[in-house]
Amino acid sequence: MSHSATIGADVHAAPRSKTRNLSLDRARTFLTLVVLLHHAVIPYTYFGHTDPTSWAGFDIVVLATDSFFMAMFFFLSGLFTWPGIARKAPQVFLRDRLLRLGLPFAIAAFTIIPLAYYAIALRHDPGLSFTAFWWKTITVGPWPSGPIWFVWVLLAFDLTASLLYRVSAHLVDPGNRISLRGFDQPAVFWLLLVVVTTIVYVPALLYFGGSKWFELGPFSVQASRILLYFAYFFIGVSVGAANFDRGILSADGQLPKQRWLWVIATLIPYCLMWGMIYIKREVLGNPDPQPHWYQALYGTFLVLFSGSILLAILAFFLHQKSPGPNLLDRMQADAYGIFLVHYPIALWIQYALFDYSLPAIVKATTGFVLTVILSWGLTAGLRKIPGASHVL
Repeated sequence: MSHSATIGADVHAAPRSKTRNLSLDRARTFLTLVVLLHHAVIPYTYFGHTDPTSWAGFDIVVLATDSFFMAMFFFLSGLFTWPGIARKAPQVFLRDRLLRLGLPFAIAAFTIIPLAYYAIALRHDPGLSFTAFWWKTITVGPWPSGPIWFVWVLLAFDLTASLLYRVSAHLVDPGNRISLRGFDQPAVFWLLLVVVTTIVYVPALLYFGGSKWFELGPFSVQASRILLYFAYFFIGVSVGAANFDRGILSADGQLPKQRWLWVIATLIPYCLMWGMIYIKREVLGNPDPQPHWYQALYGTFLVLFSGSILLAILAFFLHQKSPGPNLLDRMQADAYGIFLVHYPIALWIQYALFDYSLPAIVKATTGFVLTVILSWGLTAGLRKIPGASHVL
């Protein structure tokens, strides 16, 4: 049987086991904590300076997180999509995705997100009632989506993948073959990731710029990054389509053995990104719009960094031999719920700390720890509601 046919046969086979991949579960939960960290520190940075205090160290964190973590979420989300589509009837797959993604997005858009942004609105208008703010949000706007934009975009990607599967189940074969080569040569897989994402991201960045978002009510997505995210998602789909244990994400492959090399490969483009930021601020004088040559270089460095840190993080989790359970294992079942509910908690803690003359690092640390604890506790409580565990 040809290699391509082998892939197709494996994709259509019934799942052999329902055991979870501990390394990927830990990586996904780790990313959830990175999201909470990002939102805890961003008010105290140059990028999102909404508090009187700031600390330059948080700029180092935010530049890194913003440049990779959502792309990595889409990659991880794509890994088990193709086998899931293969073993379910189209209407069952659609029902499951609407239940898991569509329903939480709808509920969060009408409750969690207005509650979160009410904290910001009160800073500008202390007499504003929540009822008046909520009604204006859903009728007049703006109706921001906060971090839950990821949920509706992932739903759209899942439905797109389902349609593509009906066209041909072999669309993912080329990416899967490169994943198999990645077992011995992770750099080959990295090259695929970088080339594809450069092609789809840099031209979009030049055309739209970095700040434009497509927005329709609570449905929003960053214009320059939508194709970047789909590329990560579909490459993840290709990796997970078949032969998962013999590809780039094998714990016995070269990737976990080369983990420190990937750390170095991550630091180089990250430092180059900071070099470009220095040029923009100190040499060019923060021009708006930025020159195309600048955007092209910065976008290329971002793509290099994003692809490298993806492999570096996965390499370390694949290398971990500890059976657990550790903190990430205990949090794993609640990670999705934590992602959904954390934003108002984070913003209201920042609102409460705003008037206190505390160092930025104290405020951010307090906010992060409390957001993790309260989000986790709230999610654990919600999951005890009958049927809620199927959604959260």
